[in-house]
Amino acid sequence: MFELFRFQARDAVTESKGPNRWDWALLPLVLAILGIFAFAAMQMSRPFAVGEALQISLDPAYLPYYLLRTILRMFTALAFSLIFSLIFAAIAAKYVAAEKVMIPALDILQSVPILGFQAIAIAPFIALFPGNLLGVECAAIFAIFTSQAWNMAFSLYQSIRNVPPELKEAAQIFRLSGWQRFWRLELPFAMPGLLWNMMMSMSGGWFFLVAAEAISVAGQDIKLPGIGSYIAVAIGARDGMAITWAIAAMLIGILLYDQLFFRPLLAWADKFRFEESQGETAQQSWLLDWMRSSRLFRAWIARFWLFLGRGLSWFSMQGDGTTVQVNQRFTHPAWPKVLDAALLLASVFAMYSLFIFIHSVVGWAEVAHVLGLGLITLVRVMLLIALASLFWVPVAVWIGLRPQYSQKVQAMAQFLAAFPVNLMFPLVVFAMVTFKLTPNIWLSPLMVFGTQWYILFNVVAGAATIPNELRLAADNLGLKGWLKWKRVYLPAVFPSYITGAITASGGSWNASIVAEYVTWGKTTLVADGLGSYIKQMTETGDFHRIALGIGVMCIFVMLLNRFFWRKLYLLAEDHLR
Repeated sequence: MFELFRFQARDAVTESKGPNRWDWALLPLVLAILGIFAFAAMQMSRPFAVGEALQISLDPAYLPYYLLRTILRMFTALAFSLIFSLIFAAIAAKYVAAEKVMIPALDILQSVPILGFQAIAIAPFIALFPGNLLGVECAAIFAIFTSQAWNMAFSLYQSIRNVPPELKEAAQIFRLSGWQRFWRLELPFAMPGLLWNMMMSMSGGWFFLVAAEAISVAGQDIKLPGIGSYIAVAIGARDGMAITWAIAAMLIGILLYDQLFFRPLLAWADKFRFEESQGETAQQSWLLDWMRSSRLFRAWIARFWLFLGRGLSWFSMQGDGTTVQVNQRFTHPAWPKVLDAALLLASVFAMYSLFIFIHSVVGWAEVAHVLGLGLITLVRVMLLIALASLFWVPVAVWIGLRPQYSQKVQAMAQFLAAFPVNLMFPLVVFAMVTFKLTPNIWLSPLMVFGTQWYILFNVVAGAATIPNELRLAADNLGLKGWLKWKRVYLPAVFPSYITGAITASGGSWNASIVAEYVTWGKTTLVADGLGSYIKQMTETGDFHRIALGIGVMCIFVMLLNRFFWRKLYLLAEDHLR
């Protein structure tokens, strides 16, 4: 991939003669974006001491500034999430021994609530930057990172594992090293799905934004300037108009970065579709068309690719031009046995520590109670994922096969996926109190409100990458109706669906903390479940029971992924590629 970019880059640098009219149109936009983000970055590193009050005003005039700070945090977290995903997926997909540890670890990480990550990260980041707001900003960025990274890593891992055999055979014929195969084959093949999951990850960051920007440390509440803190203050003040302004600001922000960032990337990534004919599936972007018409901008991008290509080629080639064999030290037959023994010892130690913790701190009766609550939440999660799948899989396939519609619903889908469930609390509380509805039933849909979009985005990405030749072949064979869905569409999108369902399931467990315990003003609605248990223990400050609840949640997610989703994942990988 990078060799192609380097050849194109040399041509672009050679052809660069001077600015044209498109350069003069792009230059103010680029300078404005750079200046705005530079200003926001300077505000993130101003002096600050723990205990100092950071005032959040509900005046809508401050919303553009709050929106800028929030978007900068989210894109910073997205950059780190992308780096993490590239490293994680490459290692987990290529080394079986590493996969045994990394995939279960990712299951645990995606099930740990954002509150759990914050409790661990806040103090170290503040200690790392004493007397500076940057420490708290890093804690918020890390919290947003934990709501973005796992979905992207799963998507890239799934794509690498499902590269078509004919492409793998071509890579072997050309004798590509593992490094070259990753950059020239696996990453380009995974690019469309990865971009759709990046959009979903951005929306996931919005969903948990209140928890990320409103931080508690050392008995102090720190609300960083941002949309999340604005929403938290508005909910506390029961200010419906402020919430309306926050929703409008979110919509504007999502539309802006959709047009300026994701839409150009999706149109650019269309070149990586695995098919011989383009068909009618090309994405369109006015900004990408401008960039391609610009001389200076193309030359700047070309120089960047040349620099990056030279740097990456240093890693992939030795001085004599032969590829580096980086896998030899990991292929010794004793390594798997050593790893299995280490995992067994770690498991035994963990079980012993768990037994001591339960016996001496919380008691077995409390464990039985929490396990029962976990079963209740499990039933909710599986039922809601099933209902969401029945609705969104056909819709997503229809959208993915029609790019002219996918571009129209793209921004709206991002907005709905980003909509924090906290903003629905006024409506939910009013409806349930008015009609005397049962919380155990009617609070449940809130769990899947922000996570069902993982299914939509992944299946849209899977449907969009169905080769045009396969669709034409199905039409020539006369496949119609349910038979066409059964033989073509559902097998084609099944691997993408499993990736979306896994992340949606893990996200639903996380969202249960918000959905099973709803507060608006002085009214509190509580549903029985593991999420409400963790939320109540967090408010009372019972750290032992918080740890118990989070631990039980991790166990449920791991068992569900290991014995249910993993089986479906292997089915998709072996039989339905």
